[in-house]
Amino acid sequence: MKTKLFAALLPVALWGCSIDTHNDVNVKPIEIKPIHITIDINVKVDRALDDFFDDVDNAKKAKTAEAEKAKTAETEKAKTTEPATK
Repeated sequence: MKTKLFAALLPVALWGCSIDTHNDVNVKPIEIKPIHITIDINVKVDRALDDFFDDVDNAKKAKTAEAEKAKTAETEKAKTTEPATK
């Protein structure tokens, strides 16, 4: 029984292996076009400038505050050393 089944399926199996398949792939040339990219970096530059000038402004404020303290100290010293006149 097995040999009859094998004998019957053998030609089908061999026919399946002998099927000729053919594939054509057309490779067309790829056209590469230039790409123009515009990146807006204003926000990043603006933040960097703000940070830089904040540091400069803070340094100026610190110097101004020190100068005002020194001027106030000199004024107070001058008031205490002035002779009392009436």
